Amino acid sequence: MNFKMRRFNRDFIKLQFIQIFTLTEKNLKLRLRFKYQIIISFIRPVISIIMPLIILGKFFDLNAEFGSWNENTFVVFQFIAYQIFLIRILINEFPTQIVREKYWKTIQALIIAPLNRYNLLLGIFLSHMILISIPMVFFFIICYIVYPISLLTFLSVIIIFFLIALIFSAIGLFLGVFAITNENIWKILGFVLSIIILLSCITYPYEIFPDFIQQIINLNPLYYLFDLLRFVWIEDHLLISILTHPIDIVILFTLAITLPIISVYIFNKVYQKFGIVGY
Repeated sequence: MNFKMRRFNRDFIKLQFIQIFTLTEKNLKLRLRFKYQIIISFIRPVISIIMPLIILGKFFDLNAEFGSWNENTFVVFQFIAYQIFLIRILINEFPTQIVREKYWKTIQALIIAPLNRYNLLLGIFLSHMILISIPMVFFFIICYIVYPISLLTFLSVIIIFFLIALIFSAIGLFLGVFAITNENIWKILGFVLSIIILLSCITYPYEIFPDFIQQIINLNPLYYLFDLLRFVWIEDHLLISILTHPIDIVILFTLAITLPIISVYIFNKVYQKFGIVGY
């Protein structure tokens, strides 16, 4: 009996790895068909960070400081902003692929069982992380040259990036089910999410905003994720970062654990209730 159970567990785990690998490979091959689109997606974030660098660079010429951000540290702020923009693409990638599968009439085969939703989440997540690995490594190297950090800090930053990417994947899967069941809700949720991201201090530091905007930003969980990522880098001392940013760390791990589960649960419930609409 125990032998059969162990064999079942091994076969079960092996099947999940095969499914995730297959989904990852499929998505990579599909996206690599549109090479110029991928290249543009790497360039567009550069445009987003150039303007804040130019504008605040003028202030820094006058020895201005915004909290922890000055002429030296703000370069780190913007380079990390570029990385955040790269993983943010995951949010749109899920609805895009799911809608594509819908019109190819392969969506039913893609999500036969609830477990497949987790494999779908991980498959798209991994394929995207592989695709953006080259520009991420390039900008990490530049950031390291400008503001060197210890190996432990660097590994911590990588882990935080992966956890944020997983959170974005969960948000993308959540939006994806409405993309095939109710496009009106999908567009509304996308609009609300755009406002949340706008108020998460991706390209401009928290201190530059007026007080009433800061109060709104304080309610935004994404702000704490990006805040933690940057301060871990510039503080370059993991223990200090843990002690000085406990709320950020709690929010990071809470969202990374709960959001994938919640998004899969909502996906199942919405899909079971509404099915596929809009052929």
